[in-house]
Amino acid sequence: MIHDDSAYESLADEHGGDARWAFGTGFDDPLSGVDTAIPDGVDAADLATYCLMLADDALVMSQRLTQWCTNAPELEEEVALANIALDLLGQSRLLLARAGAADPALPSRVAPDLPHEDALAYFRGPTEFYNVTLVEADNGDFARSVARLLVFSTWRLALLDRLTTSRDAVLAAVAAKGVKEVTYHRDYAARWVIRLGDGTALSHGRMAVGLEDTWPYVGEIFVSSDVEQRLAAANVGVDLAGLRAEFDDAIGQVLSLAKLPFRDVASTVDTLGRSGRHSDALATLLAEMQVLARAHPEATW
Repeated sequence: MIHDDSAYESLADEHGGDARWAFGTGFDDPLSGVDTAIPDGVDAADLATYCLMLADDALVMSQRLTQWCTNAPELEEEVALANIALDLLGQSRLLLARAGAADPALPSRVAPDLPHEDALAYFRGPTEFYNVTLVEADNGDFARSVARLLVFSTWRLALLDRLTTSRDAVLAAVAAKGVKEVTYHRDYAARWVIRLGDGTALSHGRMAVGLEDTWPYVGEIFVSSDVEQRLAAANVGVDLAGLRAEFDDAIGQVLSLAKLPFRDVASTVDTLGRSGRHSDALATLLAEMQVLARAHPEATW
């Protein structure tokens, strides 16, 4: 049953009031009043898979950023990175719920008794995740992490900006909220890249190495899967190749101010996250993220 006053309640209605695991209850609903119907002519399985792709990008990136808690150079940066991680976690939560509502077979297959978003976050294995490889790579040092955050947030901001006009009202609403959040994420990363690049010889060198480590992952983020291409043609999703010019322009401006070279290098990554092929790093990350939920699936908090 659709609840007119709460779109999220409609997406998660089967498990309403369930307080298990990290997403919990009591959140304000950013989708209140949004039409949750699947657009005409759109395959529900395609929409669910697309939502998983966008959700997994945010969820895995969020998990990586939380690893800086107690490890960042300054307390202020720990707070900033934690807040960015929470923003991405919120985006992932809504998208996972949308995926589960569009295709209930997805969460039912892995954990039928849990809320959709918790089932999909904690009870899928690495080959069932669809995130781009960029977000699963190890953090490295702070320079490498801010290089990755700059690449990711610049790409995701361009993607979300286009999704604000999606024919799927839920995707459009999530994107509209996400644009405001990811604009800050990109600006935060850009300031650090400029500060380190145009700083001391040591900071410049570390920033240059961080970018060198990140460039091999860039090619993959502009390759659209078959699902993405179909939904882009239906004016629901986004063709990733169309984001490249905007991405290059924004990154180029930041690197010019940071006195660092822009490189358009071919991808050397032998995985393709959208098809479920990942590095060993993802398995390690998921083992850490999922261990408590898998050990105590009936716990409440």
